[in-house]
Amino acid sequence: MTDVTEPTHYTDPHAGSVHAKLNWLRAGVLGANDGIVSVAALVVGVAAATTDVAAILIAGVAAVVAGAISMGLGEYVSVSSQRDTEHALIEKERWELEHMPKQELAELEQIYRSKGLSAETAERVALELTEHDALSAHLEAELHIDRADVVNPWHAAWASAASFLIGAVLPMLAILLPPPEWRIVATFIAVVVALAITGWISAWIGGSPRLRAILRVTVGGGLGLAVTWAIGAMLGVAV
Repeated sequence: MTDVTEPTHYTDPHAGSVHAKLNWLRAGVLGANDGIVSVAALVVGVAAATTDVAAILIAGVAAVVAGAISMGLGEYVSVSSQRDTEHALIEKERWELEHMPKQELAELEQIYRSKGLSAETAERVALELTEHDALSAHLEAELHIDRADVVNPWHAAWASAASFLIGAVLPMLAILLPPPEWRIVATFIAVVVALAITGWISAWIGGSPRLRAILRVTVGGGLGLAVTWAIGAMLGVAV
């Protein structure tokens, strides 16, 4: 007799909610990407204008601190607005269930009928779900909201700020450690490699094509560095 073991489906959403995890993972990847590109663009521009290590270091540190604060605050405000909207929708649905339960039951039945269930099956499903947890049933069917999975702005804020700092470390090291004649080249190479990694991770999280995501971030980041390098070179010559 053959022993057949069912494979574990780790991405099965019914095994546990992943919405909140994806929220801070998204914030983390975006923060790292911004840390890499924005700090690298700034220090490359400054390095193209001057070889003074102190000037490059001061500009880089200022960009790192300001960028991390900005990313954290931006994510907090954005996700807080989303969370407030979700809470408002939950309370609205709670009020409707309390004051118009028959209409809400009929609405739930109609939702399942529109998904292809027969009238009899849709009615039975709506009744059983309502008896089990009416609010959760309506939130999921009508609004696609899970009460246990409302986004957390602090998670997104800390993930974004911390990942920005981590991402910014690479261009700072790449621009400061090599000799002056290799600083810009080394930074370009390090940034392209780092962006390729973040592009792959973002595609993996979203389940999208890897190559397209990698090309998108590497080409965009490379263009950004080229523009700031050109501006810094022109300003350096002018001075």
